[in-house]
Amino acid sequence: MDKYLGKRLDGRYEIHELIGVGGMANVYRCTDTVDDREVAVKILKDEYLNNEEFIRRFKNESKAIAMLSHPNIVKVYDVSFGDMIQYIVMEYIDGITLKEYIDQQGIIEWKDAIHLTAQILKALQHAHECGIVHRDIKPQNIMLLQDGTIKVTDFGIARFSDKSTRTMTEQAIGSVHYIAPEQARGDATDGKTDIYSVGVMLYEMLTGKLPFDGDSAVTIALMQLQSTPKHPREINPGIPIGLEQITMKAMEKLPSDRYTSAAEMLSDIERFRLNPSIVFDYGNKSFVDDQPTKFVHSLRDSRVRNKIDNEATKVVDMPQDDVVVKEEQFADEDFVKEHKPSYYAVKGIVIAAVAVCAIFFALAMFRGCSTSQAKDVEVPDYVGKSFVSIKENNPNDFKFEVKSEYDESKEMGVILDQEPKGGSMKVKSGSTITVTVNGTDTEVSVPYVTNYSEKEASQALKEKNLIPEIVYVENTKTPKGYTIECFPKAGVKTTIGSTVYVYIASGERTKQVTLPSVDGLMLSEAKQTLVDLGLTVETVQDDESKEPKDTVLGMSPLQYGKVDAGSVVTLTVSSGLGDENTVNIFVDLPSDVEDSVDMTVIVDGAVDSRNSKTLVPKYNKTYTLELKGSGTSTVVIQLDGQAYREYSVDFASAAVTTTASHDYVRATTAPPETEPSTQYYTDPYVAPDTTVQPVTDDPEL
Repeated sequence: MDKYLGKRLDGRYEIHELIGVGGMANVYRCTDTVDDREVAVKILKDEYLNNEEFIRRFKNESKAIAMLSHPNIVKVYDVSFGDMIQYIVMEYIDGITLKEYIDQQGIIEWKDAIHLTAQILKALQHAHECGIVHRDIKPQNIMLLQDGTIKVTDFGIARFSDKSTRTMTEQAIGSVHYIAPEQARGDATDGKTDIYSVGVMLYEMLTGKLPFDGDSAVTIALMQLQSTPKHPREINPGIPIGLEQITMKAMEKLPSDRYTSAAEMLSDIERFRLNPSIVFDYGNKSFVDDQPTKFVHSLRDSRVRNKIDNEATKVVDMPQDDVVVKEEQFADEDFVKEHKPSYYAVKGIVIAAVAVCAIFFALAMFRGCSTSQAKDVEVPDYVGKSFVSIKENNPNDFKFEVKSEYDESKEMGVILDQEPKGGSMKVKSGSTITVTVNGTDTEVSVPYVTNYSEKEASQALKEKNLIPEIVYVENTKTPKGYTIECFPKAGVKTTIGSTVYVYIASGERTKQVTLPSVDGLMLSEAKQTLVDLGLTVETVQDDESKEPKDTVLGMSPLQYGKVDAGSVVTLTVSSGLGDENTVNIFVDLPSDVEDSVDMTVIVDGAVDSRNSKTLVPKYNKTYTLELKGSGTSTVVIQLDGQAYREYSVDFASAAVTTTASHDYVRATTAPPETEPSTQYYTDPYVAPDTTVQPVTDDPEL
């Protein structure tokens, strides 16, 4: 068992569970008892307490994050660098890594990919402006919260950019799949190193694949240095061209060819987001010819001409391989100066004038023939048809001037209007027709929706053919249910059909409740405890547990965590089926009874008709009663309606205990015997003498 679990650091941080294991440290979920909040505590492993390099890296991380304050970077609350233990107290992130998310999703929708990438770049922009280079940007170090927020973590190998930023090649730190070529070579690293890693992550999100993969780290590192990855659109054709360009520019081999900063890459992502059909003019340095053009005025003979053709050298710009291509030199005798420059100037002017006249004459003849051959045709009705289909079926060779509008009720690419109208007139074949096509490249301004209700803001955006994406934000300054702001902001030009994020005030933070431990309690007790805290309880049955029925085995979310009041807590309880067992009870019958008796078996107050039957004790000295069940049960045996034996059965241990035993009284059909009465009166006094006596005065009588 982990030695830190259940302990309290510095009398303040209660450690509940291990939530992460890294190369040099472990991360625990803890409760800060002073500030009453959940935190993550990163503790340096014991084996590195005497390792100066790991201690330096561990302190670097605390210094780096402590300098940063950004919503997309994990916060540091406290640090401790003692001799026996070194730890960093950070913001607790309840989410998954971006790597886990990529593995779950495979290919991430490009809109979601740029949303995540933009947050990472904002975090890096802040870090770079503070002089800190992360140097280990990879999806394993990016946390993703349930609301889509990104948190950049693990600045363990970060360096301050004004200090040494050179990494030894044989000790290259960072995941080899994401490190920049200069980092793999051991060259100086700066903010562009992080840009390269972001490009690799964006590539992986868009394609579901890493740009470089191999059998060993060395192989992958060499590919980072020398190979060019497949273009993302070769793997996923659904990626827009502009986004592919952004990805590949971020992954340029030479730092000078990449984005100069995170802010510059962010700017291009924003331009792309506002216009997904954009194509960037980055240029291609590999095809630039820096050599001046050479003019050969005259060649002495065909021998020299062939020499030029055969020995021309193709110049290729490959500075990373130190390739030097020498320019071929030609002998002086290969060039002959036959006339003065003025001669060639006059000759050129004359030739040009003749050529221009010939061209004009040819065009005039062509137009005359075309005009004479053009026929008058009625303007077709194109409204409602696909623009692609009318271009493919265009027998009259019409030319089309295209405008764009957006109608969400119509299919994309359908013609909404045309000029001239269909059937309104006749025109020459080959004439130009203006068509309005349903498309999303029309630009509109984002309307002002601040302080609008959620319904009003959504309606205003829909009227502009924009798609509202509602995001609820904790805010007490703006009335609950009303718009705080939107993105892009009001007045910004964007294409119709684009998404506009509308931030709606959700009011004050919901009251949070600390979950108690209810493991081992019975369901009724645990449920009442949680309901009293204002929580809603759901249950899940565990059929394999050996615990008695309705025993609470666990809960989700975990105990000691904090949840909003009213949240649903799921309890896992034992169904009791896990300890189901078959038990035999041996019932001894009265040996002196020759007649049949009716045996009734009652289990937990209910008659067990399967085991109840008529027996003859003379022939059945013992009856074996077979019961199947779980938990504990009380079994009562009756003979002719008389209680005879009582048992307690524990099915888990198959133990049977006799709790009561009664004698069986044989039943008879003879009338009951009565004793004769010896007294007429049953009263406790004697009856008076009623004999008549004669009257006399004699006293003796």
